[in-house]
Amino acid sequence: MKELVFEITQEADGGFTAEALGESIFTQGDTWDELRSNVQEATEAFYFDRPRPASLRMHMVRDEVLAIA
Repeated sequence: MKELVFEITQEADGGFTAEALGESIFTQGDTWDELRSNVQEATEAFYFDRPRPASLRMHMVRDEVLAIA
């Protein structure tokens, strides 16, 4: 696998969650830097006994609802 994509969502409390697309890898972090570290750690743990992806992409998703008056 060349690249593994994580869908990142910012939570209401300011923290972040990350979910790998196509794999069962989930993690979270209070800051972006903590999330980045946790994504790398979770990926290494998931692929402990097989080849890891060459790169990880962290794709930020923002869902915003606008009121129309």
